[in-house]
Amino acid sequence: MDERTCIREFLRDCFILDGGFDALGDDASFLENGIVDSTGVLELVVFVEETFGIEVADHEVVPENFDSVNRIVAYITAKENEGGTISGGS
Repeated sequence: MDERTCIREFLRDCFILDGGFDALGDDASFLENGIVDSTGVLELVVFVEETFGIEVADHEVVPENFDSVNRIVAYITAKENEGGTISGGS
């Protein structure tokens, strides 16, 4: 299963109770659409770390990295490449 599908399934299983997630695009903001709150972001971080085997630094837990499916995929790709630009980096 690719990263995008894996993330969407996690979100659907853990955060979307009314079935409306499929109508949202991969650029849809989790925060603006009320899908994920601040506690949910922490759950997303743990999911990303455990599922994709990467370590998320505290300063990388920002909306630019975790506020949409596409942003999470871009973040994971950058971490896997380790040369990529990661928002929130120091």
